[in-house]
Amino acid sequence: MPDATRLLNDARFSLDAADDEPTRGPRGIQSVEVGGQLLKVLARTGRRMALKDLAREAEMTAAKAHPYLVSFCKLGLMEQDRASGHYGLGPLAIQMGLISLQQADPVRMAIAELPALAQAVGYTVSVAMWSGQGPIIIRVEEGPTHVYVAMRHGTPASLRHTATGKIFAAFGDPARIAPLLQAEGHSLDEPAFAQELEAIRASHLSVVENQLLSGVSALAVPVFDGFGQLVLAIAAIGPSVTLTLDPAGLPAQKLQAQARQLSQRLGAPNTLAEA
Repeated sequence: MPDATRLLNDARFSLDAADDEPTRGPRGIQSVEVGGQLLKVLARTGRRMALKDLAREAEMTAAKAHPYLVSFCKLGLMEQDRASGHYGLGPLAIQMGLISLQQADPVRMAIAELPALAQAVGYTVSVAMWSGQGPIIIRVEEGPTHVYVAMRHGTPASLRHTATGKIFAAFGDPARIAPLLQAEGHSLDEPAFAQELEAIRASHLSVVENQLLSGVSALAVPVFDGFGQLVLAIAAIGPSVTLTLDPAGLPAQKLQAQARQLSQRLGAPNTLAEA
């Protein structure tokens, strides 16, 4: 019996030790993850690079990077320019990127993020897209701070008087924007409005305070797709007395971070996604 008791105690010890071990994530292939850093560098920079520069950006030696580059070139994930010897993304990588863009659904992606965004911002948030009649709200998510605004799915957004509308006025096709603005009694040529749109293009942030409704303010940011086209506007709406419109404030920072993430997932050029 002593042997049986000892075996039982050993088994209990083994189970206890197993419970104490930290939970590990799915096991991957380290060499693939290491080599993948080279692909990430090319995707991030968007240009062909010399071996030494590519290796340095991926934080590895050229000798370590070279075998990965050879394999990636064989697969078509990379290609080497015969004249300069520089490396760039290959045809397979481009095909994979195009397929990913075709599968991406910006509306579905944005709507899935709204509940968490509303809690992070602390105010009601919305997503809008372009329709034949101008920008329309397609989803509203209430936040902790309530605001009494008649805004629901399908509500149109004024191009001149809403933060959402001004995003579309700033980044949309002027040929489509001009007639709708004219219907509102305004024009893209109004000096003050034209200056405001230029500031929005530079900052990727639109703000309104007590414009459409007294006591209500809003901020909005653009989301771009892989072709650099505006696809969505995300906005936060709240009472003017509490909602800060400061670009360095929490609402603006949270909105812009969310817009950057969505734009990157949609394949937007870095100059747009990181603005």
